[in-house]
Amino acid sequence: METSQNKFLTGQIILIDKPLTWTSFDVVNKVRWLIKQEIKVKKIKVGHAGTLDPLATGLLILCTGKLTKQIDDIQTQEKEYTGVITLGATTACYDLEKEIDIEYPTEHITEAIIKETALSFIGEQDQVAPIHSAKKIDGKRAYEYAREGETVVIKSNTINIKEFDVEICDTPINEMLEDSKINQEAPYQKGIHVKFRIVCTKGTYIRAIARDFGEKLNSGGHLSVLRRTKIGEHKIEDAVKIEDISSIF
Repeated sequence: METSQNKFLTGQIILIDKPLTWTSFDVVNKVRWLIKQEIKVKKIKVGHAGTLDPLATGLLILCTGKLTKQIDDIQTQEKEYTGVITLGATTACYDLEKEIDIEYPTEHITEAIIKETALSFIGEQDQVAPIHSAKKIDGKRAYEYAREGETVVIKSNTINIKEFDVEICDTPINEMLEDSKINQEAPYQKGIHVKFRIVCTKGTYIRAIARDFGEKLNSGGHLSVLRRTKIGEHKIEDAVKIEDISSIF
């Protein structure tokens, strides 16, 4: 019978439902510490297969021991996300991590136009990553340049949107957010809130989709809610919540 120590050193794939405000590295550090305590070792490899922003929740895949070699392969697999894009305003980072900076009209936007615009995103396209992102430029993360107030050119990346379903949501934005006071006294109440489900390839920034979606609609857009629900064949329904992490032992 395989011991817990051998199990984690040989390698395990652990599916975690990342909570709001936690970074991906917070989750890795928490799980690594728990494994070390459980199997009584001083060192063990634990890594994640694809970052989630602090304001995103959902599927985070962790690999331990020798299975950390599979991380690159897992990262290349298709991903599915659900969430809410709010039209009518922008933020500097395209989500609620920053305050609203500019408001735009939305009176000309109908549900038919929204659905038609979503269809225009299907297929291969070039996407420019947000400046407030972990994308590397000349050895530095893009967000490091942003913090220093430097202007840099971010080269576009080819992505492929396989599916993009949208619908207008009448639910107040406060009720859709797990914690509406994370970064603002109140999220943007006005505008149009669009629920979405998207299936895309590696390297797709959903915040950039929100930005581009608003621009295509001759308005502005930002991401209000984001949840990753699938990576390859791995589903959020099979993930463990942080408070139930002891079940992996």
